[in-house]
Amino acid sequence: MKRFVLLDTTPIPDNGGALCLFEYGEDFVIKIQGGDGGQLMNTRMHGSEDALAEIPCRKVAGRPGSRVLIGGLGMGFTLASALKHLGKTAEVVVAELVPGVVEWNRGPLGEKAGRPLSDPRTVIRMEDVAKVLQAEPQGFDAIMLDVDNGPEGLTQKANSWLYSTGGLAACAKALRPKGVLSVWSASADRQFSDKLKKAGFKAEEVQVFAHGNKGTRHTIWIAEKLKG
Repeated sequence: MKRFVLLDTTPIPDNGGALCLFEYGEDFVIKIQGGDGGQLMNTRMHGSEDALAEIPCRKVAGRPGSRVLIGGLGMGFTLASALKHLGKTAEVVVAELVPGVVEWNRGPLGEKAGRPLSDPRTVIRMEDVAKVLQAEPQGFDAIMLDVDNGPEGLTQKANSWLYSTGGLAACAKALRPKGVLSVWSASADRQFSDKLKKAGFKAEEVQVFAHGNKGTRHTIWIAEKLKG
């Protein structure tokens, strides 16, 4: 009988909480310490994390020297998908706020996603993705955000800024002409679609299965920048 085995706990900077890594049979699971028992992510269901990168990276892969930004390393599946769908000269910048998550991906967890941190096109930035995108106007062809549970910050209240009008405007400024922003969410949110349009994006809401072609669906917004 499978059971959850706690492997490690790591603090969330400026939050006071912590993330816990569990082994569950052949899979790994990340939860919030002291939470309601719900899983933030696991290695068995990552279809939507794959799609978060696949859709925008396919759109920008043909651009010379394409450069993309991922907010949140998670279990490495979004990074692995981006690398799979971009060319050899691309650069994938990953902004991750929790050092422990990076270490987990360098350990046994990394095998599940194919060890994308070892790819020479990967650049890890140990800082808030908001600071990275604000510091690099027109620095990226695509931005992929999976820093929380969706438009409402769950693990970090400061994450809510990213999904605000100001945060989305900052994303638009960080994108190159005709750049693409993709945002992951556990559920749909009509108001967020409206915010994207107000921030200068042409937005589409896509429903993606978390695993295979049945069961839980997650929402991904694909937003294309309309003006330079």
